Amino acid sequence: MRPQPQPILLTVGKTDSLTNSRMEQNDRAFVAKARSGDRDAFRALVERHSRALFRLAFRMTGNAQDAEDVVQESFLRAYRQLDRFDERASFGTWIYRIATNCALDLVRLRKRTRPPVAAEEPGDGAPELPSREFSPERMALSGEVRQRLAAAMNELSETERAAFVLRHYEGLRLEEIGKVLECQPGAAKHSVFRAVQKLRRALEPIVSPAR
Repeated sequence: MRPQPQPILLTVGKTDSLTNSRMEQNDRAFVAKARSGDRDAFRALVERHSRALFRLAFRMTGNAQDAEDVVQESFLRAYRQLDRFDERASFGTWIYRIATNCALDLVRLRKRTRPPVAAEEPGDGAPELPSREFSPERMALSGEVRQRLAAAMNELSETERAAFVLRHYEGLRLEEIGKVLECQPGAAKHSVFRAVQKLRRALEPIVSPAR
């Protein structure tokens, strides 16, 4: 008898807030130095935020090479626009906004120019099925879920996709998501809700127990 699959987990462990006060203070100091032409200061900003941006970009694009491209383009845009950064704001939120826009630009371009592909397995942040044993059936089901989830993510609107990733993969608060997406927290909450509903509908045929 085939074991009944459990509901898919769409959420990973909680990540640090974008608005850590000590990190913000250090970021502002590095930004001030970078604006005066200190390249080492900007390099420090890259080192502090590149890992988080790659994680975000990977979850947005589902592809490691695309994620690398997004990270590089994000920091390039940030460097060019450094004079526009409001020092009263959070650099983490600002660079997340840039990276989110870069990832959406790439996803938009990919939809026009490339055939759809299944998401790669990142080993970090991928949807998983809770299981006490790794049976072939469960492993096959997990792969099928991952492919279905990747296809369903491609069907979300740009705002829904970004809001879902920021909330359920990155662990951001609704207020932070609103700042990244430049919308009210209520609108961010609604986008997350719509994304979850669409993804659940897409995954239900393969994760719901057979009747």
